[in-house]
Amino acid sequence: MNQLVTFQGRSFLFNALFVLLNLVGLTLVVMGFHKNFEEFKWVLAASGAALIVLTTAGLLIFRGRIMMAGVARVLVGGLCIVSGLIKANDPVGFGYKLEEYFEDGALAYRIKELFGAPGFSLEFLMDYALPLSIIICLAEIIFGVLLIIGGKIKLMSYLVMVMMLFFTFLTWHTANCDPDVKFVDRDTYKMSDHIALLKIEEAKTNKALKIVSRTSDYLVVDEKKAPQCVADCGCFGDAMKGSVGRSLTPHESLWKDLILVYLSIWIFFAQWIIKPNTTKQNLVFGTSALLIISFFSWVFGWYFPILFGLSVIVGALWIVRAGGKIFGNYGGATLVVTIISMLFITYVLMYDPLKDYRPYAVGSNLMEKMHDGIEGKYESMLVYKNKKTGAIREYSASSKAYMNSKIWENKDWVYKSMVQKTIVETKIPSIADFEPYIDITEVGPDELSMGYIQALFQSSKIKALRLQDITYHSTLDIPIEEYNLIDYPAESYKVEDTVEMMKQDLTDIGIKDLILTSKQIFILSSRNIKDANWNEIERLKEINQACKKNNIPFVMICTSNRKDIDAFRKKYNFHIPVFVNDEKTLQAVSRSNPALLVIEKAVVKGKYPHRALPTFDWLKNNILQIK
Repeated sequence: MNQLVTFQGRSFLFNALFVLLNLVGLTLVVMGFHKNFEEFKWVLAASGAALIVLTTAGLLIFRGRIMMAGVARVLVGGLCIVSGLIKANDPVGFGYKLEEYFEDGALAYRIKELFGAPGFSLEFLMDYALPLSIIICLAEIIFGVLLIIGGKIKLMSYLVMVMMLFFTFLTWHTANCDPDVKFVDRDTYKMSDHIALLKIEEAKTNKALKIVSRTSDYLVVDEKKAPQCVADCGCFGDAMKGSVGRSLTPHESLWKDLILVYLSIWIFFAQWIIKPNTTKQNLVFGTSALLIISFFSWVFGWYFPILFGLSVIVGALWIVRAGGKIFGNYGGATLVVTIISMLFITYVLMYDPLKDYRPYAVGSNLMEKMHDGIEGKYESMLVYKNKKTGAIREYSASSKAYMNSKIWENKDWVYKSMVQKTIVETKIPSIADFEPYIDITEVGPDELSMGYIQALFQSSKIKALRLQDITYHSTLDIPIEEYNLIDYPAESYKVEDTVEMMKQDLTDIGIKDLILTSKQIFILSSRNIKDANWNEIERLKEINQACKKNNIPFVMICTSNRKDIDAFRKKYNFHIPVFVNDEKTLQAVSRSNPALLVIEKAVVKGKYPHRALPTFDWLKNNILQIK
């Protein structure tokens, strides 16, 4: 006999209490495995597990499964919308994170080891990182909305479970990646490639490298390598780092996904008794989900997710009601959510993230961001174990407590090991690799037109002697203080003149100090000159000319080589000083390629993607405040 299953079950009060205590138990378990509560680890974990078991039994007895599944739908659905939107706000950045996972020594090494497949690789997916990034963002948002409005719950229960298990695998891999282990990687080289010849020679002495096969065309080798561990899973993009000050640690990310898997299990096993939402349920579920979204909006310091969440939930419900025979269903709801999400994604791809959490965001003080790191403090601890009870004691080697204990004289205690205890966690500065420079041999007329470079050159000049090498009929310049008749005998060298020369230890010139100390400076950032969109080059030229008239430095920072830089100057007749920086740094500066930054006394006053470049007059009146 089928019994009617309702949201309140046999008792709304008891089931609501069981749901609350179940979530409390889940919280206690997570706290028990967090390093901040290590002292009470097993008490918290055991208490939490007991609560979960008892309340689960209560929910089954009082038929509260559908209530627990409803709460899980709100929590998982709301978090999916937020997580998907945060990624959608910066799909390019999430694509970069996927590329890290697709590198041969990252996620692929797990497959290589688990299945004994040294030739397996995910590197082919790197070319599709951005499309995959967009698909994952869309999937999270769509799944979140359908969970909340009760659409296609059976299908959603499977898809959400698969998605959460996949994310959990990723975070498990990240949390447990050991950079000191070795795995066997198989690579194939063309014999025409000079690397193949180097590998053949290396195999003669390196036991970690083994030649699998060799033909006239190809060389196949197995080599033991260290994995490339991804330090940050990128679950919330740069949002947590930019708002809270740090990202989730790999272990915190793993526990976050385990919680979502647990909640997804409740949805999965209630799928057969969950019916489409009524109007009243849509109001309750939608409002509850918006409260979840509002909480994360507060955490991330960005309230657009509330508007977005309201738009996709209301849009989905509206089309189900007003879409007629064709769109008046959950397929139509999916279409509406997809359209709204894609409009947002298209905008940020064309311009820049709507909310910039990176350290180069408008309003950021670059000087402060370069010095906001924390130097870690660590202490060596001596670990002793009691042979009878198994008890463990730790002492600082230099502490009075250790000296007074004389534990080394007690036969019941034996020295076990020395461990390093973290007193203060090291924090890397928000900006650590911003070092735009130019090799001294590549300095040209455009760079020398800058007063800063001229002054640096002048201060780096030293007095020197120009000597003629009588034997080889050549000349050389040496610092005056290095001249002596022993190294440069009169019969071999003749002093021709006194000249100036650059200091020999000056190999490159950096402009970081110029950027940080200038009253105003314009920076044109381009990750790669060849791939950049230069449709607005004339606008950039106009801004450059205006900067010259107002004595404002205008420089370009890119990752290209000098050959490409010279080709760019010739093609566009755009002669500006160009400096280089590593690609990852410029990826963080702006997702737009190119982008224009206006910096005033180390503060980013404006940042403009190439599709939204302002005129100099507008900048003059609104940003620079020049009369």
